[in-house]
Amino acid sequence: MSAIDSHHHVWWIRKHAYHWPPQGRELLNRDFTPDDLKVELDACGIDGSVLVQVLQLDETREFLELQRRHDFIRGVVGWVPLADPKATAQALEELPSRGKLVGVRHLVFNEPDPNWLVQPAVLESLKLLAKAGFAFDSIPVTPPQFDAMLEAARRLPDLNIVLNHLGGPPLPTLGWEPWASQIKAAGELKNVTVKLSIGLHAVVGWRWSTEQAKRYVDRVMEAFGPSRVMAGSNWPPILLGGGFKEVWDGQIELISGYSAAEKAEILGATAERVYRL
Repeated sequence: MSAIDSHHHVWWIRKHAYHWPPQGRELLNRDFTPDDLKVELDACGIDGSVLVQVLQLDETREFLELQRRHDFIRGVVGWVPLADPKATAQALEELPSRGKLVGVRHLVFNEPDPNWLVQPAVLESLKLLAKAGFAFDSIPVTPPQFDAMLEAARRLPDLNIVLNHLGGPPLPTLGWEPWASQIKAAGELKNVTVKLSIGLHAVVGWRWSTEQAKRYVDRVMEAFGPSRVMAGSNWPPILLGGGFKEVWDGQIELISGYSAAEKAEILGATAERVYRL
């Protein structure tokens, strides 16, 4: 069974400017490199990983170069200018020559319009992603942003949408709705998959607890099933809430009741299939 960490980042603070919430600034404001990550992957028996964007196009080019140099980085989820379909088309033509681009992400929570994802120009660019076979990583952190993701998924059934970080459940408050209903609705859309990772917006106010996470993971598993769920660390932001091994082992514990074949889907096969690794 091949184990894949479907969601992690790297950065060098001398290269780019990063903006962390005050609670995470001290821990995150240093370099996190592929060599640092490899130690964590090896300790957990993880064979490969997917490197996910934090910033924009220059960073994506750098990530693709890293992917070519590090065998364990199986693919890159990068950034393209989705608000400009012509520029998106140009980027999708250029970037794959630099390394294995497997998907695109945009930090919609930085957009003032919660319906940014369903603007006509953005939808046109997302159609280009679907046509080229790339996935779109969606990272809603508010209910309106989640609704926009659901609408985009309905309008673009040929686009593989990967919902990051359990879809952003209200873990710091241990809340439930409307997240629980929205996750159920997302599970009904066959072009949507989901990652078991926990997002920065949650871990700045919540310490990893396998017991507390169980309710949310069970809801996701019920809605999606093992073949549409993928494990992911969200390293290094997850370090605000727990150690890499603590969180990875916690995810394994949370799926311990599934068969060996189902665990293989969650721990690697789903990511390999959706991202064409």
